[in-house]
Amino acid sequence: MLKCLEKGYQIYKGDGISYKGKKKTRLERGKKYEKRHIELFTDLSSPVSEDQLEIIIANLKKTGISIQFFLPFPGDVDDGGGDTSASERSQMHRNSFPKKALTEQQKEGIHVVRKLMHTLDEEGGLEEIYTFRESLERLSMFKKIERRPMAWPCQLTIGSNLSIRIVAYKSVTEEKVKKIWTVVDAKTLRKDDVQKETVYCLNDDDETEVQKDDTIQGFRYGSDIVPFSKEDEEQMKYKTEAKCFSVLGFSRSSQIQRHYYMGNQVLKVFAAKDDENAAVAFSALVHALDELKVVAIVRYAYDRRCNPQVGVAFPYIKDAYECLIYVQLPYMEDLRQYLFSSLKNNKKCIPTADQLSAVDSLIDSMNLVCEDDDGETFEDLFKPSKIPNPHFQRLYQCLQHKAFHPNEPLPPIEQHILEMLEMPRVVKERCQAPLEKVKALFPLREVGKKKEEKTAQDIFKDNSEDGPKPKKLKIEDEEGSFSIMKLAEGNVTSVGSVNPGEDFRILVRQKNADFKDVSQQLINRIDQFLENKGSRYYMKGINCIRVFREEAIKLSKVQCFNDFLQALKSKVEDKALADFWEIVIQDRISLITKDEAEGSLVTSEEAEKFLAPKEKKNETLPPTDEGGDVDDLVSTIKT
Repeated sequence: MLKCLEKGYQIYKGDGISYKGKKKTRLERGKKYEKRHIELFTDLSSPVSEDQLEIIIANLKKTGISIQFFLPFPGDVDDGGGDTSASERSQMHRNSFPKKALTEQQKEGIHVVRKLMHTLDEEGGLEEIYTFRESLERLSMFKKIERRPMAWPCQLTIGSNLSIRIVAYKSVTEEKVKKIWTVVDAKTLRKDDVQKETVYCLNDDDETEVQKDDTIQGFRYGSDIVPFSKEDEEQMKYKTEAKCFSVLGFSRSSQIQRHYYMGNQVLKVFAAKDDENAAVAFSALVHALDELKVVAIVRYAYDRRCNPQVGVAFPYIKDAYECLIYVQLPYMEDLRQYLFSSLKNNKKCIPTADQLSAVDSLIDSMNLVCEDDDGETFEDLFKPSKIPNPHFQRLYQCLQHKAFHPNEPLPPIEQHILEMLEMPRVVKERCQAPLEKVKALFPLREVGKKKEEKTAQDIFKDNSEDGPKPKKLKIEDEEGSFSIMKLAEGNVTSVGSVNPGEDFRILVRQKNADFKDVSQQLINRIDQFLENKGSRYYMKGINCIRVFREEAIKLSKVQCFNDFLQALKSKVEDKALADFWEIVIQDRISLITKDEAEGSLVTSEEAEKFLAPKEKKNETLPPTDEGGDVDDLVSTIKT
């Protein structure tokens, strides 16, 4: 094998060696390669020997040559040595392999190959053994252009006297599809044939055009718009002197919860190259953090233009290197606090011992970590870090197809893309029995809608019992209301603009609440939403009207709501808010009738007539002309 590399042979007699080198520069006497790599395609039928295996491994490490094996069968099948876990791992492949018995020579060859790859790389060496089928699938996948990692040099500072030169690299970051779509002419497919023109107009009837220089940014704060110029925006920015990686303090690693990790990247921080003092100081810091089981809380700023972050840097020590791993931590506004009731207090939610045992068995059967017989080493059956993004693969597949066949429909999704995120076959087979047990212990029953049971007391109402009934309904509603609303009752003092409907519900239920005063606050909010003239604000207003109507019925304040809705209809007609009133009509929000509440004097016919359009509008339109409605709809969309 090594003689083959020295002479530059492309093929070696026997199983066959393919040697590849990534050419860097061409010299007068030969070639210089940046990277040398061996790809060995074999069925392991030729005789093998371990006599010089250690010498080969040492030379491969010394010369920095990488190697990959391609076999017609999985490299982790049972070689007869009793490695049952290896046999089990071979079943994770989704594509079945022919059940052909391996010869003794092939079994011996697998043993040598696994020993070679494991010695070269204890963690990922065995992953460089591929089947022919896997290699074909990988060749059909699109791969992005690999770029060298960009170093971020900085000073790690602890206090005002200690400074260590460091360099950081992105270790994990979310890869996004670069949006390089452009608008072209549909016939000529040329970008220059499409001209874009942006026009700024006032939101008035004439749509008066204004110049871009006469416009300014505005920040919407509730119903108000706060003007903000470019100068204000520059002054508002948080300005830092320079890039920063400063230690604010130290904390026990147990204090940093896993769910606090956030951000879109993970940095690996190393000591600066060719700086012995920095290397010694940085190594001492990493080992001290590891021994004391503490982490560093860091202030991080990429450069002076970026907002600073607060993150955690914890030690990471391997045989080949040691570093700090930085992850961003949340600020106060980034945390979401929720309150949930305990399941332990509900007797219906307490599982039995058999149910707990069944779920435990299901979890064990779906374990993606395959441990060896010694219980120390293990291997993952499902590694997301080795799976390409299916979204990228599908996008590039469609783009390639359209480039070669522009007039044909897109092809179906390739099968290997669909299989990327499927459950490993060995796990799927292993969890069938526990799943059946869980299904039997947790039966599902279809629950139909409960019919309201009417008693004789409901049918034959007694006048003497009419009084306390509304009060009883109110108490039942309060018991069924959302618990967070009860917690917030003491904090709400007025109807706000963020959630006015819920604020209204809370205020009208408080003791000594003046319904007329609280409803006027809600009406003022509805007027503000209508002045903004936007679909989002219209829906907020509609929600407020619904809440107003429901509470008016429950609290016997029918006339208050009916007066409001009649006034709103007149106001809508005066301010040309036909699109808003159309939503009211579609949602059938009308006056409260006698059938809904006893205090109302409005009949059902009057409520229907209230939502009907005026007769004058019907007279102006021909009965058979339907084009006017379409034109009105188009003009409404344009405005």
